Amino acid sequence: MKSRFLFDGLKSLVRIALVTGLLAAAPQYLSAETYTSQEKAGVTYKLQGEYLGVVESWGGSWGAQVIAVSEKKLAIHLLDGGLPGQGAKAAVPAKKYEASIDVSKEVADVTKDAVVVSVQPKKIEIRDEQGKVLGVLTKIVRESKTLGAQPPKDAVVLFDVGRVNDFNGNKMGEDGLLGVGGTSKEVFGDHRMHIEFRTPFQPDDSGQGRGNSGVYIQGRYELQVLDSFGLSGENNECGGIYQIAKPSTNMCYPPLTWQTYDIEFKAATYDASGKKISNAKLSVKHNGVTIHDGLDLPKGTPGKDPEADSRGPLFLQDHGNPVTFRNIWVQRTGK
Repeated sequence: MKSRFLFDGLKSLVRIALVTGLLAAAPQYLSAETYTSQEKAGVTYKLQGEYLGVVESWGGSWGAQVIAVSEKKLAIHLLDGGLPGQGAKAAVPAKKYEASIDVSKEVADVTKDAVVVSVQPKKIEIRDEQGKVLGVLTKIVRESKTLGAQPPKDAVVLFDVGRVNDFNGNKMGEDGLLGVGGTSKEVFGDHRMHIEFRTPFQPDDSGQGRGNSGVYIQGRYELQVLDSFGLSGENNECGGIYQIAKPSTNMCYPPLTWQTYDIEFKAATYDASGKKISNAKLSVKHNGVTIHDGLDLPKGTPGKDPEADSRGPLFLQDHGNPVTFRNIWVQRTGK
């Protein structure tokens, strides 16, 4: 987020110094590999993801989120009841493990609390210390219920691969996809919006360094985009309204997976003197699950346009990560 601007600038200066030979070696905080396709992401990505199954001795259904901590390590979060938005009984994992990856065998095993957890590309086996299988969780790939949603007849299509790119200043991503940094040519008041996004896979980065961008509604209020798969779900993580509200559920899918935001926005109102008399309001579905419902927005987000009694554009923040977008449309619902 904004607190990273100085940090990102420092990273850029260090990279220049490396290229010109002023530094002999890269500091540890520099970004390592950034993958923009699943085919090139390697064994770590094969193991990362979501799993579902039954462990009878633990009471029934369980979900797992396996998150890359680095190219060589995984965090394994086991959730009682299922996955976020799909049966999980609590936002906090019931059991947590960390495992090193055996790249040659494409497996990551860890022994803890008298059980062995074995992560494999298509399943997680949970065994007791004598080798008896207690349960198997099968890898799944979830797809948003609103993925590919078609625009209503009266909607304004801002981006459609190969047909429409109604933005100024944006970068272009792979396969003709919309990149970051663009501002829509049209401006909006009250509206509904559908937008699809995909974050890159950056296993050796963390926190705000992974897949960072932002959907700035009216150029004023930021709905955060971030690879926060498996994190706690804060206001500066995916689905958060920066500095205002965290999502009710962290519905972030794994990186390199297409995700959706479906947004309903009501603009702030002002009196004749220009004084704000009511705050903007926002409802958001992330991957088809409501994470904000009529949220009051008491202020705008720093870094773009200030609040004002006027319509505003959609802005897609450039934070140095190759986040891509597609199928963006807006339906006006008021002034």
